[in-house]
Amino acid sequence: MAILNMRLVPDPILRKQAKKIGKILPALKKFTADMVDTMHSHNGVGLAANQVGSLQKIAVIQIPDMEEPLVLVNPEVTRREGEREVVEGCLSLPGYRGMVKRSVKVRVRALGLDGKVIRINAEELLAQALEHETDHLNGVLFIDHLVSPGSLWKISDEPGEDDDDDGLEDGDPNTSAMTAVAPAQTGDSYAPQDPD
Repeated sequence: MAILNMRLVPDPILRKQAKKIGKILPALKKFTADMVDTMHSHNGVGLAANQVGSLQKIAVIQIPDMEEPLVLVNPEVTRREGEREVVEGCLSLPGYRGMVKRSVKVRVRALGLDGKVIRINAEELLAQALEHETDHLNGVLFIDHLVSPGSLWKISDEPGEDDDDDGLEDGDPNTSAMTAVAPAQTGDSYAPQDPD
């Protein structure tokens, strides 16, 4: 298990567009396994490659109800439906949350490590995580989707509260929410309890 170095805002790599992977080489399996370990070590639910310093178009996601992580090569959102406001955070911007606009449902196309096409229809937390991570791969951060300039806030510094900050929180911000990239108060890049 290798924990990769997390890149934090304002690291310029977070604003760069990742490059499509032409051929899935064996070394990619180790790299994605390290990404998953890194995501888990930060109690996250998602992680994009540029968050750990690579401009390969790869993301990993594992929301609380998934037994195995999703490894997505060259993911693209091909369809979005509806709009909702949700609380979100990011492992690359620890200590902050914001109210952002996200789709109600998304459809994503990607490749698996076996080179086969994966199609995902998602809503709720998984849709949020997919949008958050594909945004990262396009150099877009959650703060680019803020409902208003004042809808970003610093979270509590008290130990045990919101320690992991790559979270996408799904649903009403006044309830115990699922975080997108790191677990927050129920369990980032979307995770339970306070989580690209």
